[in-house]
Amino acid sequence: MTAPLLKIEDLRTYFYSKSKQAFIRSVDNVNLEIGKGETLGVVGESGSGKSITALSVMGLLSAGPGVITGKIGFKSDRVQKNLLQDLDDFVKLTMKDGKVMAVQKDEDGWQERSEHRMSKVRGKEISMIFQNPKQSMNPFMTVGRQIAEAVQLHTEYKSEQAAKERALDWLDRVKIDTPRLRFDNHPFGLSGGMCQRAMIAMALSCEPSLLIADEPTTGLDATIQSKIVDLLAELKADLGITTMLISHDISIISRLSDTVAVMYGGTVVETGPAKSILAKKDDQKHPYTSALLTSIPSAENIRGKGYLQAIEGDVLDTINIPAGCRFYGRCNRVTDRIRERCERQEPDLREIAPGHKARCWLYFD
Repeated sequence: MTAPLLKIEDLRTYFYSKSKQAFIRSVDNVNLEIGKGETLGVVGESGSGKSITALSVMGLLSAGPGVITGKIGFKSDRVQKNLLQDLDDFVKLTMKDGKVMAVQKDEDGWQERSEHRMSKVRGKEISMIFQNPKQSMNPFMTVGRQIAEAVQLHTEYKSEQAAKERALDWLDRVKIDTPRLRFDNHPFGLSGGMCQRAMIAMALSCEPSLLIADEPTTGLDATIQSKIVDLLAELKADLGITTMLISHDISIISRLSDTVAVMYGGTVVETGPAKSILAKKDDQKHPYTSALLTSIPSAENIRGKGYLQAIEGDVLDTINIPAGCRFYGRCNRVTDRIRERCERQEPDLREIAPGHKARCWLYFD
């Protein structure tokens, strides 16, 4: 097997709550990898750590303490590096029972070293499509100028005319109507769908090795969502670009992803082939994944006018993470055989089938 393009190991990203005098463990011991040319779909409820994981990879977190431990290995044809190399020199952790109890971090030193390391990676090797393109783009610059500026910064097209022509070409490739007219529009002059297409054009104009798409259809109506998904599917087929796709919409994940990672409470609870993970009839999966799938409306449910199955309980408070399984308080598949372990010991992410891993005591002897 070839080495993965992106390999995340033991990533922890915390924030400090002054009101509660405690850490919010937004990303806690996350392990993920994406093979070259693959699309990894990341799913989970709000607050499960999906977007924070993506922002940690991009080095775009400013609130402290931010990333405190981990390794982010990136290996493309042009770059091979650990994006967090030597940054642990700026952090001192106090541990107890395998958990971080206190963090001392030189945030200014970390940020300076991180920016130096990411300056030739962000935009050129790794690009990102953000949730709200109108808020992510500069409101004082035209859309075309922003794309052309990225092209000049990260490609061999250094002249204004050459960068403009490349920007126009990408606006045309993402099927935005009248590209030359839209080139001179400001973000506030475009609809949500047009702005998202412009964001996709900007992200792909420098031909990155990895594209991170964070909720690319959020805030769009159903028709525009469908068109954006069609566009992403077409671009994936044409370019074969490696993608991390984050979405609440499992139908989008199912259509575009080769592999899937399910996150809950700041960590990955299951990962494997999309067809296996998202198959409703396959019982060998994490109880949280099964609960997510049964909460999706189906044709049978609509015809029978039945109720959707809700996941009982509340979303995990990532300040007060329990000692055992993070999903134990909401799980309806706990048996007497494993109840004590579920309550007291968190399971590892282990392989339960070829290429399929789950963090659940149901599958471990």
